[in-house]
Amino acid sequence: MNERRFSRRRRGGHRFRPSGGMSANVQRPDRAASDARAEALGEKPSEESVFDRGRHEREIQRAENLAAGLPADTPAPATAPEAGEPKKRDFREPDLAIPAEVKEEEPGFEPVQVKEQAPQGIVDAIKVVATKVIKKVQRLMKPVKKLHKEVVINAESLETRVAVLEEGKLEEFTIERTTDERLVGSIFKGKVKNLEDGLKAAFVDIGFEKNAFLHYWDIVPSSFDSSVEVVEREGRKRDRPRITQRDIPRLYPPGSEIIVQVTKGPIGTKGPRVTTNLALPGRYLVLLPNSDQSGISRKIDNQEERQRLKKILRELNIPESMGVIIRTVGEGQQKRYFVRDLALLIEEWKQIQDKINRQPPATCVFQEPDLIERTVRDFLTEDVERIVIDSPRHFDRVRQMIGRISKRSIAKVKLYTDSQPVFDRFSITRQLEGAFARQVHLKSGGYIVIDETEALVAIDVNTGRHKSGKDQESTILKVNLEAADEICRQLRLRNMGGLIVLDFIDMKSRRDQQQVYHRTKEGLKRDRAKTHILPISQLGLMEMTRQRHTESVRAAVYDDCPYCKGRGKVKSSLTMSVEIQRKLAEILKRRQRDESDFQLRIVVNPTVLDRLRTEDEKLLIELEKRYFGKLSFRADPAFHAEQFKIVNVATNEELASVGG
Repeated sequence: MNERRFSRRRRGGHRFRPSGGMSANVQRPDRAASDARAEALGEKPSEESVFDRGRHEREIQRAENLAAGLPADTPAPATAPEAGEPKKRDFREPDLAIPAEVKEEEPGFEPVQVKEQAPQGIVDAIKVVATKVIKKVQRLMKPVKKLHKEVVINAESLETRVAVLEEGKLEEFTIERTTDERLVGSIFKGKVKNLEDGLKAAFVDIGFEKNAFLHYWDIVPSSFDSSVEVVEREGRKRDRPRITQRDIPRLYPPGSEIIVQVTKGPIGTKGPRVTTNLALPGRYLVLLPNSDQSGISRKIDNQEERQRLKKILRELNIPESMGVIIRTVGEGQQKRYFVRDLALLIEEWKQIQDKINRQPPATCVFQEPDLIERTVRDFLTEDVERIVIDSPRHFDRVRQMIGRISKRSIAKVKLYTDSQPVFDRFSITRQLEGAFARQVHLKSGGYIVIDETEALVAIDVNTGRHKSGKDQESTILKVNLEAADEICRQLRLRNMGGLIVLDFIDMKSRRDQQQVYHRTKEGLKRDRAKTHILPISQLGLMEMTRQRHTESVRAAVYDDCPYCKGRGKVKSSLTMSVEIQRKLAEILKRRQRDESDFQLRIVVNPTVLDRLRTEDEKLLIELEKRYFGKLSFRADPAFHAEQFKIVNVATNEELASVGG
């Protein structure tokens, strides 16, 4: 017995040993790929909303609705498609019945190689070689695990697209048409047309067809919102007379001039929304020309760093009756960068004041920079490894802009010269097709369904392939957590706003619900738009709002389908057959019985005719016999699936036309 067991153990112990030893098949990680990873993702700069309007937002919304001729409690529209937009390509929508193929994540990310420009002159060549040597030495001395983060800019004649990639995954996407007016952030010298005391609002002419909407709360000097901590500065303050809503009709009567800044573009039937609390964003600071308050973004969490920045803020030479806010990107920066940024902003404000004094009312005195300049201003952080741009003209322009901000960052800008489109080369086009589909698949096998309507955005989470398992609660939690990350990403990519309802998979454990809530809240911290989120309710729904200054990407890229009018569905052939037979019976019943030869010709879409000739042929023959009429059918490929026409053959009179 013992010998048999011993013999079995010996036989089972023989294994195949490959040539070269046991370590021959072990895959070693690619050192070059590991070294290419970018710095750990820091907090992204955001154009923080400066002034607190949250307390009065409901009142302002009601007044704005009444001014636009809408019911007072109508929620802000999530989309506002504009007519005349060029039609983009139709993206394929995945089949809900077929589960998506789940691909395993690659072990390492390999950055896309971009051809380097040959250095011009010996000095440039030495700089390039020295930079490479310094980077290699730094990696050897202090290896850091980093995320590879890059910005890809596609500049064309009609539109500009900007994509932010992290490890090759699309995280931010912005599109701007060159023909569109850049309104949000622009400053206008306006003229008050009229005051509505009932709405507590003024209507200001800024040179557009619709007057801008200015609520009284946006005229009264406002304190900072919760995202900014006020920092008291030393020195005397000029006592300003306190302005209240009662003083506004006296200070700004109809016909008076007023300087306003657009905070929200025109959406739907509403005109642009403006404020007198001006804010000029710079690289590290936001200049407040009409406010003597200063502060620091609360997104900077480190208390020691906050104390250091407060000290720098108090030492800045800020002009009287002005204030500044240190942006999130200012974390870790030296004092000289803030001094230089403040000088540039003050110079820019002086130029705006000159235009205010020279230009007539209802004109623009400061236009918000275009998408490329805003990208350089907001995304050029230490963790961005490179900016790839496919336009030589804009490449030179970006290098000049970066040279004014940080000369050592000029080397990050790369010119893309290959024949393959830059978005295809970086696999952005493929990711966009999936990102803007109604159904978005998750890595775990689940998927989310996004429906964008006029009043709200509904997002549903489904388990997909994960229907079974021993520990069902942990599986549901895993899918919900992954869905929370993807939802935060989709909100940024699609720029969806208004009221958003998230329907996660039902979780029994309150602890799991809190975990999903905190995961979503954490993911929204990266969002530049202001968001407000509530915990999961008793109905299992999570509600949130997201501020959006411009229309969503879906409204900018897509037009409503001319066939379904935005419904996403058309009537079936069976439904059209029923409607045609109903209309035929109505016409045949009305005719005079003495008409012996009564023949009708019905023109329909070919798909509907196929149904009438096959499955419904007997019903049509019975209809002819019952009412003593003759029916003939013709197919017209130009007809809509829901369109048909009935004509009297004898008189060529059109008796009915539906859907034309």
